Order: sequence, then C-alpha cells, then structure tokens
Amino acid sequence: MRFDFVADAKGKVKTLLKKHDVSKSLLAKIKFSGGRILVNGEPQNAIYLLDVGDKVTIDIPSEMAFENLEAVDAPLNIHYEDEHFMVLEKPVGIASIPSVLHSRTMANFVKAYYIKQGYENQQVHIVTRLDKDTSGLMLFAKHGYAHARLDKQLQKRLIKKRYYALVKGGNRLEEEGEIIAPIARDDTSIVTRRVHKSGKYAHTSYRCLANYEDIYLVDIHLHTGRTHQIRVHFTHMGFPLLGDDLYGGSLDDGMDRQALHCHHLSFYHPFKDKTIHLESQLPADFQRVLRQLETP
Repeated sequence: MRFDFVADAKGKVKTLLKKHDVSKSLLAKIKFSGGRILVNGEPQNAIYLLDVGDKVTIDIPSEMAFENLEAVDAPLNIHYEDEHFMVLEKPVGIASIPSVLHSRTMANFVKAYYIKQGYENQQVHIVTRLDKDTSGLMLFAKHGYAHARLDKQLQKRLIKKRYYALVKGGNRLEEEGEIIAPIARDDTSIVTRRVHKSGKYAHTSYRCLANYEDIYLVDIHLHTGRTHQIRVHFTHMGFPLLGDDLYGGSLDDGMDRQALHCHHLSFYHPFKDKTIHLESQLPADFQRVLRQLETP
C-alpha cells in the first residue's frame, strides 16, 4: 500500500514518519521486505534530510496471512468496511481469538473472508475485542499501519465504545452515575477480577434507559478498558448483569449469557480525516427479556 506525507519542517525522513505513527519495525519491513521510500518521486532512505514541502511516499509490502490461523468460512455482519478498517457485529457465543477451547472465532472468520475477497493484505488485526458471550461491534484494522494508527488512539482513550446491559440489584440504581474503582485480579481465580485498591484505574459511566422494579436497562460508556470492567464495576455496585453467573448475576430472568452488548463504536479515521460513528440495535435476547418485563 502507498501513503504520502508532506514535510512541514526540515529534518530526517524517519522523523517525519514517526509523527505519522510509522514505527521502527514498519520502517524495517519497508527496507527489508520489498517496500520503498520515495522523496519527490526519487528513492531515498530513512535518514535522508528533508526540506519543507518535500513529498515523502512510502510503499508498504503486502502482509501474508498467519499460517497458524485457520480460515473458517462463516457469514459476517459488516457494519463498515473500506481499504483500512472493518467493523463487524460479533454474535453471542463466538470468541474473538482462537484458544485451546475455541477454534471457530471472529479471527478465523475474518481470515476466510479476506482470502475469499482476494485482499492484498491478509493478516487479521483485531483492534477491539469482546468476551465470548458479549455481543456487538468489533473493530478490525486491515493492515499493520492502520492497526498502529488506532493503537495510538487506544492509548489516548480516543476510541469510544458504549454498551447496553441489563442489571439487577436489591437497591435503587441512580439514574446516571460514574463508577471509578480500581480493578485487580481475583486472589482465588485466574479468570475473575475484583475491585481492589491494588488494581489499575478504571472508569465507567452509565445512564439508565428503563427500570422494571429491580431490573434496569443501562447505557454504559467505558473510559478505560480493563478486563471484565463493566461486569466487575456493576457487581461492585450490587447490580450484577443478568445471566452473568461468573459474577453472581441472576439466571432466572430470561438471559442465558451475560446481558452485555456493544452498541456504539466511534473512532477517528486517520486516512480520511473524519470520525466514524457506528450503531448496533438492541439484540434479540435483550428485546425478548424486555417484552417479558413489560407484560403485566
């Protein structure tokens, strides 16, 4: 793939490229794997000295698919796609990446899709993951440079995600609120997390959309991305998610998985200079539970 930049100051090529999130490893790939650097149309190297206004072009070599990732053909619900990014809706019960327990994952499906489409770059780059039993929007980068650009946004918390959740508790949940509580590993498990002063900073905002006595439909905004953050924070508040037996959620209210769905995703598109906003509808199992709660 080809990308162009214009020097806004004197300096080395690599200094300009660093401003645009071109890493040392990507420069090495360009140098040793068939790419090239051009300045005003002429081949140059990364330490070439630029004048203001010089045009720098990088040709990035194609990315071959990972051999150890099996391609598995499956239908994809695509919300957005261009040559740099793709946003899919992940169904319930599908893991994001393969593991000992999971071989039919979103990564496997995406690899098969790339091969079928005959894309130049066939490595799968997941930017935002979801737990197996969380549904909703997932963001993929379609080449390594795009992934690097979005990693910078992740570090600066510029990629925005919002979730729908159904929670249940014995007390009254305020109409809206901020949950700021550190999250640490649980001493008794390698899987679960807990709120503890030894943990990492975690910040969750929420707003109640509907209330059915002790069950609430909430719209949640994640400011940080700790493992199981929403599940841990709402359990800490005394309102675990319906169906979330790992954190004490009710299994008697019609949800057979944790009631969590990523319905909103937004990110700045660095190659098109605009912000992408995407929305996903309330999933069918949420709608079914809400209908039951609304029935007299």
